[in-house]
Amino acid sequence: GLLEIIQTYQETYPEPPIELSELIEDLDLPFIAEDLPKMVNSMRNGADRIRDIVKSLRTFSRLDEADLKATDLHENLDSTLMILQNQLNGRSGKPKIEVIKNYGDLPLVECYIGLLNQVFMNLLVNAIQAIEDRQNTEVNSSYQGVITITTIPKEAGEVVISVQDNGVGMSERVKGKIFEPFFTTKPIGSGTGMGLPTSHQIVTKYHQGELYCDSKLGCGTTFFIKLPPLKSVK
Repeated sequence: GLLEIIQTYQETYPEPPIELSELIEDLDLPFIAEDLPKMVNSMRNGADRIRDIVKSLRTFSRLDEADLKATDLHENLDSTLMILQNQLNGRSGKPKIEVIKNYGDLPLVECYIGLLNQVFMNLLVNAIQAIEDRQNTEVNSSYQGVITITTIPKEAGEVVISVQDNGVGMSERVKGKIFEPFFTTKPIGSGTGMGLPTSHQIVTKYHQGELYCDSKLGCGTTFFIKLPPLKSVK
């Protein structure tokens, strides 16, 4: 609106006084008129992103939902991806990681969603790190890191969620130890090694489900979460 007023003044008074002409030149009015809408639009986009992140954090934390509750798992997977967007977009000059979502027609799933969100986070962070490790050693310049999330409804309310990456993969020795507490392949000081053991406990103990993986060294890893229909859990 202010820019429109200025434009109307310029059209109505095409020859302003010398003092005004000098001020316009000093302030570089044409640049301001061009840059201000871009800046406001950038602020709007930033505010929208902050809103989306806050919404995702609220969905992810589920601080008020400690009990068993019917939940839309896709909403929570999307919220976890939003929180990890900065890492997926590429860190320290690394290429962007592509995310493919093969979502099936899932029913609402009864679960402890606050706990299950931790599992989603752990599996996705592991996938990102596996891809980054391959990026650091990959000789093929055309390598593109990809994470594929698939959800499949099964009979009688059972669902399967898989998180697949095309990262470095694991040897049979490592694959046999990943659910052991404190086991890690990371350097000392780079993690506790409790992410996957904790995830395994959340899926098996709290949800009476299964968490297992398939991996091939140099090709990638797929983690599977199998959740039975829950009615009551002690």
